[in-house]
Amino acid sequence: MSAPEPLMRMRLRVEQDIFSIRQLGREVARAVGMESQDQTRVATALSEVGRVLLAEGPDADVTFTADPHGVPSLQVTMAHSATGGAARLAEQLQQVGRLVDMMEVDDGGPGTTVRMARRLPPGAPVLTRTRMDEIRAGLAQHVPGSPLDELAVQNQQLIAALDEVRAQRDDLARLNAELEETNRGVMALYHQLSDELEETNRGVVALYAELDEKSVQLRTASEAKSRFLANVSHELRAPVTAIIGLGRLLVDSSSDELTEEQARQVELIRTSASDLLTLVNGLLDLAKAEAGRIEPNWSEVDLKAMFGQLRGTLRPLATRPEVDFVVDEPAVPTLRSDEVLLAQVLRNLLTNALKFTESGSVRLSVRRAGTEVVFVVADTGTGIPPELHERIFEEFYQVPGSKPISGKGTGLGLPYARRLAGILGGGLRVDSVPGEGSTFTLQLPAGSS
Repeated sequence: MSAPEPLMRMRLRVEQDIFSIRQLGREVARAVGMESQDQTRVATALSEVGRVLLAEGPDADVTFTADPHGVPSLQVTMAHSATGGAARLAEQLQQVGRLVDMMEVDDGGPGTTVRMARRLPPGAPVLTRTRMDEIRAGLAQHVPGSPLDELAVQNQQLIAALDEVRAQRDDLARLNAELEETNRGVMALYHQLSDELEETNRGVVALYAELDEKSVQLRTASEAKSRFLANVSHELRAPVTAIIGLGRLLVDSSSDELTEEQARQVELIRTSASDLLTLVNGLLDLAKAEAGRIEPNWSEVDLKAMFGQLRGTLRPLATRPEVDFVVDEPAVPTLRSDEVLLAQVLRNLLTNALKFTESGSVRLSVRRAGTEVVFVVADTGTGIPPELHERIFEEFYQVPGSKPISGKGTGLGLPYARRLAGILGGGLRVDSVPGEGSTFTLQLPAGSS
């Protein structure tokens, strides 16, 4: 797989270029879909690294690249001609490294190279080839602002983050007024603003370091929750399975004959135990996905064979004559993916559609769209209000007033399907109108198919 083409390049020559690289970093981060807070992190990290590199000497090449494969990320490479200072620079940039997901400093080439990467949020637009060409075209028209413009933008961002930074901005405005009144010249004003910007950057670095510590605590709590769900699910499966087995023995023809009421109660026990086992298995699968313990097994998947298997295994669920269950012949013959995980996503979507469709049809199809393969599960069921389109992907959430036509739901199928879609490098979304039906769209990278 060839390396992605860079989105933008720039060279750091003088101290004023630090403002330009900060502006450009924020603009690139915005263009690839990062949220406002992450845009500020990237811009702050770039200006700090640029300041440290320029202290070593002029001329540092900066390259921005977006990697759409696996977990999409924005990558920045800053190459300087100075050699032998990797260990010292790494120590100086230790705090800055907490603003990004990855930072490396090495002397592997003709000089010193600093590499940084920041993951894109799950809701960011897919980085198709067309999308990245549009980003490059937009960046080519980017006009760097003056140091005063950049300072105003940064002050606006910091006002929303801390009241203390608001006071710093007011002090800076007062300082600007005093400098203009004394007419000490543009260069004197620039140096004063640069000192203030460096002080503010250090404050932001310290702030984000504290936020990262909180993030680690939240991540630890989430991991503890996942371990709890996994352990409880494992412990519940054995007794629930035993209940199902005992219920089967009670109604077996070789056992003593039960009265009609006893048989009804035993069947109620078996049904409740089966529903509980389904919920336990769903919790266990979700806990594995949250804990990152699901690793894709990549291979060439025969979509025609997979669609045939789905058609056969799910046909027994389509028991209502008013509902047509249709699995189209795949327009894409093969796809490089994990066959088991992909089949699980499609099975969850089809099962959910059959449960909530009283009449009409449930249809599965697949097509190629540029660099992606798009799977579509469309039904003519009850539909979902627009304000609930994202909530249905939350664990245990079910649309108020909706009742499945057949079977029972656990509220875990759609959240698990979206997590598996992310593990496969794609995304899952829904378009739905109440009373008209729903369309679930699974987008995956086309790869070599």
